[in-house]
Amino acid sequence: MADLDALRTRWTRALEGARAPGAGPDPVPYADNLLARWQEPQRHYHTVAHLQAVLDHIDVLEKHADDPDLVRLAAWFHDAVYFPDRSENEERSARLAERALPEAGVSEERTAEVARLVRLTVTHDPADDDRNGQALCDADLAILASSPNTYAAYTAAVRQEYAFVPNDAFREGRAAILRQLLDLPRLFRTPYGAAQWESTARYNIGAELELLTD
Repeated sequence: MADLDALRTRWTRALEGARAPGAGPDPVPYADNLLARWQEPQRHYHTVAHLQAVLDHIDVLEKHADDPDLVRLAAWFHDAVYFPDRSENEERSARLAERALPEAGVSEERTAEVARLVRLTVTHDPADDDRNGQALCDADLAILASSPNTYAAYTAAVRQEYAFVPNDAFREGRAAILRQLLDLPRLFRTPYGAAQWESTARYNIGAELELLTD
């Protein structure tokens, strides 16, 4: 169970690190708005627990990022709008960041970087010199390198989010996504992710794909 008070504190630290000292209103109402979104009933994987896990992984990767606080803010927004039956979730999440962050005291330039990072989670394919993007994408994909039990729980939660999709269509669509991931030359772009997560993630993806196409 995610600790909501701890998450509010983490939001406050990231926001205060991203804006000028003393700038902007109280951070907590913004955290509460986002946390309410992350707890909506249609979510089974893309929940507060996922948000917390991504933030935890960013903590591991923060030295790789050029601006870890902006990466953390992007994590908060990257699935803030999430409806499994819609395809524009990342874009709508980025637009939410573009509305909320300036009001919260973040400069236009830094807001634009957060929104760019949110949009990057459509492809999880950051450029070779995009250290912020690499940190966010690796943190978001780290679930792929989890233990067998955690990976099984993750896939079950994803299936639950797409319960409205018939089994055959889901298996075909999910298999296509997994093949796309396996075709990438690298799943993880940070040195830590490449060393610690790449091989396990590829094993997990391959095993899931085998089950789906058996």
